[in-house]
Amino acid sequence: MSSLILGLVVFLGVHSTRIFAEPWRAKRIAEMGEGKWKGLYSLASLAGLVLIVYGYGEARADPVMLWNPPVWTRHLASLLTLPAFVLLTAAYVPGNNIKAKIGHPMVAGVMLWAFAHLIANGTLADFLLFGSFLVWATADFISSRRRDRVAGVRYAAGAAARDAMTVVIGLVAWAVFAFWLHARWIGVQPFG
Repeated sequence: MSSLILGLVVFLGVHSTRIFAEPWRAKRIAEMGEGKWKGLYSLASLAGLVLIVYGYGEARADPVMLWNPPVWTRHLASLLTLPAFVLLTAAYVPGNNIKAKIGHPMVAGVMLWAFAHLIANGTLADFLLFGSFLVWATADFISSRRRDRVAGVRYAAGAAARDAMTVVIGLVAWAVFAFWLHARWIGVQPFG
């Protein structure tokens, strides 16, 4: 469990510098340059991710149950992850109205993903992993929206064709992950 906790602290800590330490972050970027900052940021993020994956796998081998979620929560989680995939896709498809309206669809997608998994899983490791990501994503979303308001950031309206493309790509990605990759990579079949 300690590897999972350390991984969460490293990964989410690195991803929280803009939320909680924007002046410090800006000073580091100015001192070392954007390229070096991104390189160190990426290395720390990767180290945290490796620890999360290792620690979560370790914790799943000897789970500590906190509650036994009802079966319907798995169905709700599957349903909630569908818009989460669309939101993640919206972060990368240029010129879509989803990003224009939400501003930070990737973080909103992470919030939905984390909430969905939190309600459908009842172990201590699940609570730590998905609960931490939910708290972080909520804080990041609020902080990002506030930063946009202060800076006067407006996202340009998108095109309907880009919206359709975003939804279709998100749905296909969700289906591929839900029906094939989740079982292979995570060891759990969402629809099994």
